[in-house]
Amino acid sequence: MKTLRHAKCLQRLPISGSVRALHKENRTATPHNFSNYESMKQDFKLEIPEYFNFANDVLDQWTDIEKAGKKPSNPAFWWINGKGKEVKWSFEELGSLSRKLANVLSEACSLQRGDRVILILPRVPEWWLTNVACLRTGTVLIPGTTQLTQKDILYRLQSSKAKCIITNDILAPAIDAIASKCENLHSKLIVSQNSREGWGNLKEMMKHASDSHICVKTKHNEMMAIFFTSGTSGSPKMTGHTHSSFGLGLSVNGRFWLDLTPSDVMWNTSDTGWAKSAWSSVFSPWIQGACVFAHYLPRFEPTSILQTLSKYPITVFCSAPTAYRMLVQNDMTSYKFESLKHCVSAGEPITTDVTEQWRNKTGLDIYEGYGQTETVLICGNFKGMKIKPGSMGKPSPAFDVKIVDGNGNVLPPGQEGDIGIQVLPNRPFGLFTHYVDNPSKTASTLRGNFYITGDKGYMDEDGYFWFVARSDDIILSSGYRIGPFEVESALNEHPSVAESAVVSSPDPIRGEVVKAFIVLNPDYKLHDQEQLIKEIQEHVKKTTAPYKYPRKVEFIQELPKTISGKTKRNELRKKEWKTI
Repeated sequence: MKTLRHAKCLQRLPISGSVRALHKENRTATPHNFSNYESMKQDFKLEIPEYFNFANDVLDQWTDIEKAGKKPSNPAFWWINGKGKEVKWSFEELGSLSRKLANVLSEACSLQRGDRVILILPRVPEWWLTNVACLRTGTVLIPGTTQLTQKDILYRLQSSKAKCIITNDILAPAIDAIASKCENLHSKLIVSQNSREGWGNLKEMMKHASDSHICVKTKHNEMMAIFFTSGTSGSPKMTGHTHSSFGLGLSVNGRFWLDLTPSDVMWNTSDTGWAKSAWSSVFSPWIQGACVFAHYLPRFEPTSILQTLSKYPITVFCSAPTAYRMLVQNDMTSYKFESLKHCVSAGEPITTDVTEQWRNKTGLDIYEGYGQTETVLICGNFKGMKIKPGSMGKPSPAFDVKIVDGNGNVLPPGQEGDIGIQVLPNRPFGLFTHYVDNPSKTASTLRGNFYITGDKGYMDEDGYFWFVARSDDIILSSGYRIGPFEVESALNEHPSVAESAVVSSPDPIRGEVVKAFIVLNPDYKLHDQEQLIKEIQEHVKKTTAPYKYPRKVEFIQELPKTISGKTKRNELRKKEWKTI
């Protein structure tokens, strides 16, 4: 079998039964790509070359292997819209189409290496093509969720100094309304059947573009992508990743946690705006030569998910705990998941009742993983390992993970502290470089020899890690990261709100939801409270991304404060969770 150009980088193991039929896989927890956890940790070594580009050094190499007939016949990309429309691309077709789009970016849009491109699209094929085209041109991709508001997009355009934006009919008017305030923005591309004044029509431009393009030779440590991630204070941060941090680093996810081979069909349901899509809808599967499956699915519909898992030969499935929680509430007796053999979950802790119900209904375990926008997989449950319900597993081969105290000292098993990754003397490759234009925030993540994740946890006597809480008050609801500051800012713009504090509150479906504690202005204290809550909720939906709105609202006389005047969110959160 022909090897990839950077075989030393990817450290791919021989693929057992690479020509196995998709439908004949036995349901087993036996890993394909490693023997057991101990050997995986001990043997893993990844050499980083001076130059690396995922499009050239991985995708194009799979094209060569495909042409030589040395990989299974399943496609590189398989997209459905749920209404009968379907797109299938081989690695060769993915290469050809992405080179066309690369020429649109470099020629029609005059984008240079290092220029930044904001991509806000739902799950449509052009989202994947843009990912690859940006790799080929050396432009820096900045994905965003389609739920962003005009204000959110303006902040991202201005902060990133992006020169190009790619979106659809729905968001184009919002961008036109703010484009004059974005001095760096000079190219706007729309994915649409219709033309729009001032916009280049991407579909039409690709029809006339050449599929001949020479991939830029990028250094491994060049900036590849920027992900906006929420925090508790201030606006979202720009998290920078290089060509190697994700392009090579996510081999840990694809090879070990997902245990993918070229025979697999991988479906990840993450929103295209989040780093999890880069994790499991781009790099992890394609590193392993697996097929990326995608469903347009504008809203999460449990029956659509179950029907798709039953109808298509999906072998590996990844979704948020909230999704699994909604799925197991359905009658699943009429569905047969003949191809499905490996299920994983990430984004928030998954509860034991959900994993048990899923196992009872499918015969499959859910292998929970833990990571961040800033990292590749930090901890995970891997095939062949004993799964401890509620644990996020053991450290991935990418990192040396410890529980540390406030001074950066390693704590013994059983003692709660901060989850940290050792970065000195040698910084691991699967970690972000820095928060762009925010050196103080970058520096704040370091404590002694460790990068501090901002999450609290502990390690047990067997080396399993357990998540306790987010130390920075981030709310994880249905897989979305929500920073209190963004919601509070929107709330405080409403005339009735004197001040507010936002915390997580338990929810049987979403795991947790946003709850707002509000101190009303005197003029509004006699208003109908139910009506006022609805008005405030609608206001937040219009002011910021709709998923951030507070599903619970409580009016209080005053917020608990520290001596220095800071709101004690921790106190409010404890009150919400005390009965759980």
